[in-house]
Amino acid sequence: MPIKNLMKKFVFSLFKTGYLTAIFLSSCGHPSSSETIATDSPTIAQGKISFQKNCSGCHNFRQDGIGPSLLGITETDSVRWLREFIKSPKTLMDSGDVHANKLLASYHSLMPSFTSFTGPELDQLIAYIHAQKGHKEKEDPLVIHNPIPQKIESSGIQIALQQFIQMPASSKKQPLTRISKINWVDALKAWFVLDQRGIIYKLDGQKSIPWLDISKWKPHFINEPGLATGLGSFAFHPGFARNGLFYTTHCESPHSGKADFPIPDSVKQTLQWVLCECKITNPKAAVFDGTCRELLRIDMVAGIHGVQDILFNPRSKRGEDDYEKLYIGVGDGGSVENGYAFLTSHPGKIWGTILRIDPLGNNSANGQYGIPSSNPFSKTRDTNIVREIYADGFRNPSHISWMSNGTMLATNIGQANIEAIDIVLKGHDYGWPIREGRFEIRPGGNINHLYKLPDNDSSFHITYPVAAFDHDEGTAIAGGFVYEGKDLPELQGKYLFGNIPSGRLFYVNSADLKLGKEAVIKEWFVSLNGKRISLRELCGQDRVDLRFGQDLKGEMYIFTKPDGKIYQLVNK
Repeated sequence: MPIKNLMKKFVFSLFKTGYLTAIFLSSCGHPSSSETIATDSPTIAQGKISFQKNCSGCHNFRQDGIGPSLLGITETDSVRWLREFIKSPKTLMDSGDVHANKLLASYHSLMPSFTSFTGPELDQLIAYIHAQKGHKEKEDPLVIHNPIPQKIESSGIQIALQQFIQMPASSKKQPLTRISKINWVDALKAWFVLDQRGIIYKLDGQKSIPWLDISKWKPHFINEPGLATGLGSFAFHPGFARNGLFYTTHCESPHSGKADFPIPDSVKQTLQWVLCECKITNPKAAVFDGTCRELLRIDMVAGIHGVQDILFNPRSKRGEDDYEKLYIGVGDGGSVENGYAFLTSHPGKIWGTILRIDPLGNNSANGQYGIPSSNPFSKTRDTNIVREIYADGFRNPSHISWMSNGTMLATNIGQANIEAIDIVLKGHDYGWPIREGRFEIRPGGNINHLYKLPDNDSSFHITYPVAAFDHDEGTAIAGGFVYEGKDLPELQGKYLFGNIPSGRLFYVNSADLKLGKEAVIKEWFVSLNGKRISLRELCGQDRVDLRFGQDLKGEMYIFTKPDGKIYQLVNK
């Protein structure tokens, strides 16, 4: 494959999943004109270490994953051009480079520059990639290349934005922030905002107070590699006013502690996700004052598809079965695309599931939390079953919410083709890793390929999405909420969501979300100061990192990581 086409695949993989292709690490100096690649064992060994640390979460040498397969890339075209592109794609584009500008025209996404590696480190990495051998697969005529040919149509709806708050930068480089969650905590009469780099802020008017720094409590905390690592989520207990409890998830370096859910020793561990319970001893303190204890720890194959969302059902009331039960979205940790699909053999494995626990109980295997008796597998005597599982078959259940009628929704970020919204039902299987959307995938082959469903599909008892779009429209779904406010009647009853990288905004009518059919998706738009504007234009970056929030009145907020701005949707 010519290197220019390979570069298209690189940008496409970045654009379709929302992850940086970690292979694009560049030297600090000018690219060498030499095409010589080292072949000595010490250099290759050092390159392997770099690859496993920085690249393996997105790339392998078997098939495309989050990034493309890297097999044979050093033998196809100019190494010099590749190094220049890695160093600064924009510089090449501005210089009029045909190949670079074709990438931008085709995929509307500019790959970031990388300057963190020295020249020798980059040479080691290239040497390791060059040393990998294998065979390219042949084209399969049964593969479906355009799974959802219908285009998403415009609704014509345009909603005004009003800046709610500017969050402080947590880094000097882009993205300036990694804000990913905002919640109103009624017991404390304050907003709380999470930055994945390790901080939960408490908002006081236009001030953002660093309320909890997880690194001070957890010395093994990490927020690299990847865009899905760090401080994952937080959730305040429904009884917080009386018990002072809240919960967090975060990443730690590999082997930091004994995992309650370990991966086999033969599989490389990249990091661990940890669920903690924190108890406030002084609610009036300006910053968190209390204690934290660990509830559970999960090994992960890669730094992707982690524990993205935790929350309590806000619709449940005291005395109801769901009251005070904590839901936990656990991604597959990159296990499938790294060749370990057996780690998602549900319900015997925790990866690719939504869990439901009673954090105040103690009947779990480690005695640190409870397993509700109403969980679908709670009464099994099979010790190989994960009794914490509420539903399974997800690649990355990144966002969970509930509609006013009690229906539970989850957005599932797809592999190479389909982004989905699911109605989550107890004990149901949502298909991964043998399905993506309403299509078959084959984990023993190229998981980026889709096929029509087999004739015996009903025997698999898979629950399919109630809404979906393919990667012609967007590449990583940003989950949202059903609008229930009063200020914007044109949005009433609509589930608002979007696309994380590009910031495109979509909705479906919540009344149309029904099992057995897929609701029609429409696009909506925003304006600032009376002028329609895209979120890319608004934040000044090609990658938007779109997220949504909602207050107790049902009014909606959107925010973007590159500039750290949170906006409210308003009627103007």
